[in-house]
Amino acid sequence: MQDKVGKYFKHVLDEFIFIEFNEGYIKKSGKIDFMRGVPVPVRKEAAEAFIRAEGLKFDNVAEGMVFVIGADINFKYREKYIEFMKVFNFKILKSVIKQGLDFAEQEQLEKAAIHLRAALVIEEDNLDAIYNYGRVCRHMYAKSEDPEYVMDFKAEATWALEMTVEKHPSFAQAYYFLGYQYINAGLYIKAQIVWNQFLRYSKHFKDKSEIRQRLKRIEKPVLFEKGYTAIERGRWTEGIAILESLLGTDPDWWNLYFFLGVGYSRTNRMPEAIEMFKKVLAVKPSQHQTMLELANCYEQVGDKVNAKKYKDKAELVQP
Repeated sequence: MQDKVGKYFKHVLDEFIFIEFNEGYIKKSGKIDFMRGVPVPVRKEAAEAFIRAEGLKFDNVAEGMVFVIGADINFKYREKYIEFMKVFNFKILKSVIKQGLDFAEQEQLEKAAIHLRAALVIEEDNLDAIYNYGRVCRHMYAKSEDPEYVMDFKAEATWALEMTVEKHPSFAQAYYFLGYQYINAGLYIKAQIVWNQFLRYSKHFKDKSEIRQRLKRIEKPVLFEKGYTAIERGRWTEGIAILESLLGTDPDWWNLYFFLGVGYSRTNRMPEAIEMFKKVLAVKPSQHQTMLELANCYEQVGDKVNAKKYKDKAELVQP
């Protein structure tokens, strides 16, 4: 399991102190010899009660363990904690997931995420844990205005939903949300693929109707992505053919003009390339790379005056 967002949860460890079970407690239990010398996280008040010989409830210990392994999924004693919790509650996984979902309903998203992360540490392929973790991450970044935080949790949400469809390929709703993740990242081909999978597996008429409409709306962006990808990979003829089919769609679609210009210039169609690059600058007057491409085109046709003109402009825009 990756951990791109663990840094945002580490602060919760400050809410716990670590104690060790004494020999008498271990012998009395009769089932936790493996916990000798293992630090156990508990809240301060629970530790004080334990020291006063008032006993230490399983729930107090389990709470600390869940928070610790959820906040730090690579915590040194995580396997010991999981073994301990399973000794006293063989349904601990279901309990942790339920707590996470309850926190999500209460809009306590950090606690929800920590519990679902802990559930994934216990069982990394669990459908309820990984799918709902992805959804919680979506809600977390939607409520933030911190660019780095948003970027990290977007990546985490996408990862969780991708893992959901990889491990549980017939689970329709993960494809639904994953498509939106890809759309937000400008990955229209991927969105098209996963939404078609959603239509294959889903039985919800309303959601399927919504996604069919979305698929129609992204037909041109999908074509554009295929076209510029072909250009970037040096498949000039293929890319040009795809991109030319989109001309006339939007007079301000400067990215379309740019990649067509690149395709034309790389196939020695300089007049057409120059025309496209000038269309870019009509929409984006300070587009630096376009100025350099124009300068190169003019050099190729022997127009030194215009070549120098656009080199100078590029220098002014980005020294």
